[in-house]
Amino acid sequence: MTVHDGSVIAVLSGAAALGLSAHALAVVATRRSLRGGRSVLQRSILEHTKAPLRLIVPLLAVSAAVAVMRLPASLSDLLAHVLVIAMTVASAWLAVRFTYVVEDVMLERFAAEGDESTRARQLKTQVLVFRRVMVVFLILVAAAVVMLTFRPVRAAGAGLLASAGVVGIVAGVAARPIATNVLAGIQIAISQPIRVEDVVVVQGEWGRIEQINLTYVVVRIWDLRRLVLPISWFIQNTFENWTRDSSALLGYVYLEVDYTAPVEAIRKRLGEILDASPTWDRQTWNLQVTHSAASTLQLRALMSAPDSASRWNLECEVREKLVCWLQQDHPGALPKVRNAVSGSLSGTLGDTGPVQPLAPRNAGRVTGSDDDGSARGRSGV
Repeated sequence: MTVHDGSVIAVLSGAAALGLSAHALAVVATRRSLRGGRSVLQRSILEHTKAPLRLIVPLLAVSAAVAVMRLPASLSDLLAHVLVIAMTVASAWLAVRFTYVVEDVMLERFAAEGDESTRARQLKTQVLVFRRVMVVFLILVAAAVVMLTFRPVRAAGAGLLASAGVVGIVAGVAARPIATNVLAGIQIAISQPIRVEDVVVVQGEWGRIEQINLTYVVVRIWDLRRLVLPISWFIQNTFENWTRDSSALLGYVYLEVDYTAPVEAIRKRLGEILDASPTWDRQTWNLQVTHSAASTLQLRALMSAPDSASRWNLECEVREKLVCWLQQDHPGALPKVRNAVSGSLSGTLGDTGPVQPLAPRNAGRVTGSDDDGSARGRSGV
């Protein structure tokens, strides 16, 4: 098929429009056929691949049009080069979107266990990290393929291989922080010291793991602040993970009471408070005297909770209700300060005889007044 130069653009535009129309019709037909009975896999494929296929189908139509047209060699080579680059980019885009399909399918398998399930959080963390690693890998491969389509780059390949040692050292030093974080992300995905939605204490801050990205981790602090840390920090430093194996925790409340406090009655009251609380998981509780000071006893109320949020609420509830109960029913059990006086005042004074009045400050002088009323002093006889 011979096409004049003025008709090339029209033919290619028509082929692209035909490809777009075919893609739109295919999407509509697929949605109608899957209406009301779509599985997670079908829904995910339709949602994630729609955009890249909107580019790939017209490119295939344009490639077919170029193949049947008789074009000048220079124009044919140029169009072929552009189409190869476009198809490479579109294919990489489609492959990246398929990683999201895999993520949706894998996470759906454990959706019934809930977000707090340890197994579900492990899988979610692994899928997220490996998907991001795969996305970076696909982008690098696509970029390499696009660069190799240029003849100067292919010609320089031998020279690049000859100097690969020096270039590798320089690139390694420059990319060391990035490489460290990427490798740390892979290590976290495998060993899993942290998972998404884990409760952690990091740098003195209590929060939950909100995001695990390829190079950094976002921790959602209890007051809704976000703490962003390099992912390698969790490999190189110590931190607390409250939900490593299970979300269940033990809570405790300390009370300072007087030595006369009825410990057994307080223990009974603690059991009543826990039985009436919907936050307690009905597993463990106890009350013990953990310390005795000079004037007070220290009581520790121990209780179990299903998760960290319930633990905090249960501790506050138990503390408040025990203090209110002591104030109303046993006010004498509240801490107080005692002062002991040895001996009696009368007995001490009786040992020394009758109490003698204190002499005045000017005992050696008496005062009088002259006729003019001015005060004067004279020595007593």
